[in-house]
Formats: sequence, structure tokens, C-alpha cells
Amino acid sequence: MSAENLPIKPGMELPGWSMTEEFVLAGGPGGQNVNKVATAVQLRFHPGVTGLFSDTQRARLMKLAGRRAAKDGSILIEARRHRSQDRNRIDARERLKALILQALEPPAPPRKKTRPSRGAVERRLKAKAGRSQIKKMRGGVEVED
Repeated sequence: MSAENLPIKPGMELPGWSMTEEFVLAGGPGGQNVNKVATAVQLRFHPGVTGLFSDTQRARLMKLAGRRAAKDGSILIEARRHRSQDRNRIDARERLKALILQALEPPAPPRKKTRPSRGAVERRLKAKAGRSQIKKMRGGVEVED
């Protein structure tokens, strides 16, 4: 289990007991160290048990998590970018923090439907007619004998 709380923003932090970390072997560069040391981190976060999120925030968090969301309601973040376990652990925690901050932002307001002005419509149609006329003039030339 993760022992440290994760500060998200002032006045809000995730309790350490809501996250579990597992260290696994990671492929990629690193020489023989790759085969011996578990440097990749799998950080699993359970947003339902914290009580910090409303239902809409939790639903938005799960939607943003995408493939990282599991059927049991948890979010799995895998970090294997770095060669050291500590840097991967920090990377996973930062990525979780970024995901949560994105989910806590209010959704954008819906787009207000607008119509083009009459003048804009007339200018567009006039430009189209002009282009049409130019293209008609590109036709073949008749040669008289």
C-alpha cells in the first residue's frame, strides 16, 4: 500500500490508504538491471472509497480514465518511463494527480448556436459564383479550320 498522502490542490489530498502500489519488472533499456529489479510501478486508485468526489465527479473521472478504469471501479496507472523505481513512482503519482485535476474542472458550457448574417451568406454565395465562373472559363478552346 502507498503510505503517503497525495496532495491534489490546496485543501484536498488523497489518503494513502486509497492507493496501492505494486512494483513489477519493466522491459526496455537498462541492461541486465531490467531482468533483476522491479522498476515499473502499477498504481491502483479506488476513488469510490475516499468519499472526496461527488457522483458526477467520479463518473467524469472514470470516463477520462478510459482504458485505465477497471470494472471494480478502480483506476490503474502504469509507469515504466524511467529506469529507477523511485522516478517511476513519482511519475505515476503525478499522472494520477493530473487526471484527477482534469476531472475536477467543470465541463465547458454548451456551444451557443449562431446563424451567419445575411451579408455573410451573400458574400459566400457571390464568392462561390465567382469561382464557378473562373472554372467554367478553363474549358477547352475551339479551333477553327
